[in-house]
Amino acid sequence: MASPSRRLQTKPVITCLKSVLLTYTFVFWVSGIVLLAVGVWGKVSLAVYFSLLDEKATNVPFVLVGAGTVVVLLGTFGCFATCRGSTWMLKLYAMLLSLIFLIVLVAAVVGFVFRHEIKTNFESNLNLALRDYNVTADRHSEAVDTIQRTLHCCGVQNYSDWERTEYFTQRGIPRSCCKSQDDCSEEDLKDLGRAKLKVFVDGCFFLVTSTMESKMSIVAGISFGIACFQLVGIILACCLSQYITNNQYEMV
Repeated sequence: MASPSRRLQTKPVITCLKSVLLTYTFVFWVSGIVLLAVGVWGKVSLAVYFSLLDEKATNVPFVLVGAGTVVVLLGTFGCFATCRGSTWMLKLYAMLLSLIFLIVLVAAVVGFVFRHEIKTNFESNLNLALRDYNVTADRHSEAVDTIQRTLHCCGVQNYSDWERTEYFTQRGIPRSCCKSQDDCSEEDLKDLGRAKLKVFVDGCFFLVTSTMESKMSIVAGISFGIACFQLVGIILACCLSQYITNNQYEMV
């Protein structure tokens, strides 16, 4: 058993570690709220783009919301474990932080490796959406219209992609491609030569992937930052647990 003087000397160290770990855990808890917010923002902001990806890709915002919820709960547990000064709770806290760190790291690597596959999948689905485009307000047609209006683009690679669709033979290029709704007649939209002056000529694929990459980079950056931040918590929790164990420190 450690002498009273030794325990008296280590008390400030343990108190300091507890204060730092509590501060860290609070910030970690706040980061969980940030992850929740990013997940909700991603679902709302990128919903139209996700609708043209496969079902797995549409689950990304829900994964962030789930991760944020776990982080909030874990942060709450971490505060309780630190206040109690329980060694087994602190070790469990460090283990759970390590597990989440590994999961986020693996997810980031997988996302980076398959980023080109996501682009290819999006281009394929966008081509299918153009081929099956109609005015009956189905989900994919609405997504195409929203993308063309929002990003000021038309077609996949350029506006002439619409010439190969069944919709073009009936109605011409969709009105969502028009630069001005007041100066864009159906006769103009049925003639590619005249339409070139009335519609956006640049394709949507490059613009959409650039927009998605810029927004997803924000999501990835925040997620990766939170993952790396967990390393600090792992070290602090392990150090505090070790100090308490070695010096048989008990909270009163």
